[in-house]
Amino acid sequence: MSLEVGMVTIYIDNVPYEVKPDRNLLEACLSLGFNLPYFCWHPAMGSVGACRQCAVKVFKDETDTKGRLVMSCMEPVRDNLRLSVDEPGAKEFRETVIEWLMTNHPHDCAVCDEGGSCHLQDMTVMTGHAYRRYQFKKRTYRNQYLGPFVNHEMNRCIQCYRCVRFYKDYAGGKDLDVFAAHNHVYFGRSEDGVLENEFSGNLAEVCPTGVFTDKTLKQHYTRKWDLTMAPSVCHHCSLGCNITAGERYGSLRQITNRYNGEVNGYFICDRGRFGYEFVNSASRIRRALVRTQLPEAVSKEVALQQVANILEPARVIGIGSARASLESNFALKTLVGADNFYQGVSDNDYDLVALALKVLKESPARTFSLREVEQADAVFILGEDLTNTAPMLALAVRQSVRQQPLEIVTKANIPLWQDAAVRELTQGESGPLFISTITATKLDEVATATSHADPDSIARLGFAVAYFINSDAPPAMNIPEAELLLAQQIAEVLKAAKKPLIISGCSSGSEAVLKAAANIAAALHAKNKEAGIVLTVPECNSLGLAMLGGHRLESAFEAVLNGYSDSVIIIENNLYRSADKVIVDSFFTKAKEIVVLDHLHHATSEKATILLPAGTFSEADGTLLNNEGRAQRFYQVYPTSEDIQESWRWLSQIGKLWHHPILTGWENLDDITRAIQEQNQQFKGVEKLAPPASFRIAGEKIAREPHRYSGRTAMNAHINVSEPKPPQDPDSPLSFTMEGYRGIVPSPVIPFFWAPGWNSMQSVNKFQEEVGGPLRYGDPGIRLIEPEQRNVPHYFTAVPENFQSLPDHLFLVPLYHIFGSEELSILSPGVAQRIPDPYLALSPADALALGLKEGEPLRFQLNKQTHQLPIKLNHTLTKGTAGLPKGLPGVPFAELPTWAVILKTESESKTEMKPEWKNQPQIIS
Repeated sequence: MSLEVGMVTIYIDNVPYEVKPDRNLLEACLSLGFNLPYFCWHPAMGSVGACRQCAVKVFKDETDTKGRLVMSCMEPVRDNLRLSVDEPGAKEFRETVIEWLMTNHPHDCAVCDEGGSCHLQDMTVMTGHAYRRYQFKKRTYRNQYLGPFVNHEMNRCIQCYRCVRFYKDYAGGKDLDVFAAHNHVYFGRSEDGVLENEFSGNLAEVCPTGVFTDKTLKQHYTRKWDLTMAPSVCHHCSLGCNITAGERYGSLRQITNRYNGEVNGYFICDRGRFGYEFVNSASRIRRALVRTQLPEAVSKEVALQQVANILEPARVIGIGSARASLESNFALKTLVGADNFYQGVSDNDYDLVALALKVLKESPARTFSLREVEQADAVFILGEDLTNTAPMLALAVRQSVRQQPLEIVTKANIPLWQDAAVRELTQGESGPLFISTITATKLDEVATATSHADPDSIARLGFAVAYFINSDAPPAMNIPEAELLLAQQIAEVLKAAKKPLIISGCSSGSEAVLKAAANIAAALHAKNKEAGIVLTVPECNSLGLAMLGGHRLESAFEAVLNGYSDSVIIIENNLYRSADKVIVDSFFTKAKEIVVLDHLHHATSEKATILLPAGTFSEADGTLLNNEGRAQRFYQVYPTSEDIQESWRWLSQIGKLWHHPILTGWENLDDITRAIQEQNQQFKGVEKLAPPASFRIAGEKIAREPHRYSGRTAMNAHINVSEPKPPQDPDSPLSFTMEGYRGIVPSPVIPFFWAPGWNSMQSVNKFQEEVGGPLRYGDPGIRLIEPEQRNVPHYFTAVPENFQSLPDHLFLVPLYHIFGSEELSILSPGVAQRIPDPYLALSPADALALGLKEGEPLRFQLNKQTHQLPIKLNHTLTKGTAGLPKGLPGVPFAELPTWAVILKTESESKTEMKPEWKNQPQIIS
């Protein structure tokens, strides 16, 4: 038999199979399609051999009939190895293991949140264990309050250790642990309290039983098989993590991870998992409103006709959105014309994203996917608090710091999947990670060295690193000696690495930081073609909007204020989050007609003369471009009985009433994506992103509902006892029913993971080419941006000057919160409980000079407007700067970074600042 290069042959029940040699037997068997039960093993976390459930018989050779029992997750693959999965002794052992694991497990499947989609249930059935002989009293525990996201039911635990291995070892959590021993092991916190880690929600999927479950689902509980589901993309940051969204009774009930081997893998962050309830918010716009016809809503037809009647096409401008789909922005641009389309982002974001796009296109270094970030062996983060701006990127960095210590493991001939031995040998050592940010971040704890400074100083450090890597890059002059030594250290480490990575982005608000990162990437690539770069951008479709093009928001204001236009169409955008309130108010006052399409009532929608209800991600189809330029499709989960529809569909219908020459021909999503590609070569390939609406398998659409879906007729019985005709979907190959094809389908349109005998999320292994590898037919998404190949790298030369503080001023720099900075998730009740109160962060030195203590208010002037916020001391902020939480409710909008004028308090107005305050020594943190 001829083998593929690097493959070995193993014999399973006397049948030969070719497998990769760096696997364990459990991985090999699952990749080959065998149903072998397991609990403690996880494809992202490796093996520890804790549960003993995956036993198989291994034989010396073909003459050995006795064999020996081994745990397949702990046994490496080797050439000519012989094993049996179905040998009676192995099967009996596995059945015995599950029986003892079940001795303390409660008989509560009927009321357990995981019932019917439980890995423990699947494995119990798989082993053949059906009757319980144990007659004694079961061990019981007290459950803990773990916060608004995760529910705790400790009695269901089978001691697989997956939870603490993920939470502590993989995600870096500190407040969940294992207590006691033997048959009394307890997994929880030392005391009741909110789980602090930003990835705690993954416990609900990592746990093979119902110990940790989704508390938000519990508030509107539905059995998993009774959910209508569709493939989707998270809208809460720029990384484009893949998710599965589930609906019941017209409301979104749950978000779960949807595996994508190149993006988020097996996990998502808590904002992505629990931020979905804005879809069900009381602030939703559900009916069309015409201000002249209030208080009653109007029909869709009346609203459309009203738009056609009052808007004069030649006088209309359009304002797009970085959180709206590519199709919606393109439809608006086509409707109003390219000259009248404005991007709808702040001027600073406009410049920063345009620069990021330029860097990604022109830098010789390739943009890494999240999977590639995990494999980097030296990382330099410049200006980004990743845990709060791009959480899954922070999780990937946590895995990257293990790469260099793993070289010791390889030399010791220990397989990398042997997790317990690997961690024992490496003893928690971390590879090189350098971080330069405005203030301390959660990743600092695993960093080799950190530097906290103002944006210009961060940029100067970056320029210095680039120069020390390659002297063709411009030098940074007058750097303090300590920073100079740090720059040399970072440069040497990056040059020595096999796969170095620079991470930066738009969060610092500084073009200089982005340019410094680009210089480092170019300098590195000249020495090492494996070097990479990752840039974050502000919102889920910031990069797609920038590629589509459009004018500044400021120009839109000028067009109306100066009388060039008198009407505006705004899609999915609250302008008060992108511009100064006074300017936006003036703009709306001067505009004659304001048409707003959005999901939610907010300050901008309140100004609308006509308000049209746009679909959220769960009620719409569309395309997003993530931070690496990967185009990905999200699909409508369920149809609505209201007039809610995609923004692009509303705009298409307006275009038909205007007899627009292009929009008149659009009938569905495929028509728009085809037009996008034809009119802009940057988007070449978008049309092939996913199967077209006409796609069928054996003449069938793909079912959004599992085959066990129940109650379809009963849900409508109060309307009609006869089952209604199922709604039709003209935009995708998915059906809104349980009828349809159920086999392996193209990866972009997998609505949920299920396979015979695998009812839980663990069924994903049936959809992969190999365990932990890409999905069959390839992972979803198409990369639209690849770097240019340059013989001579381009370097930015404008190195910023040293930061100088000003008397009676503070330099406001942006701070971010995973719960609070993002616009949509803050309307989810669970997330709302985690949002901090408004504040202004000050260094202790500045607070002392101002005579302020923690929590006391500071009055300051910003854009000629007076504001007051309580101060919060931050020991890593540069003296003379202040941190303003961006997007946090109650915090004023500002183009950050910027200067603010310190105003005296009422008491200071009567009495000048005490002299001793002025002469206090500086506090250096």
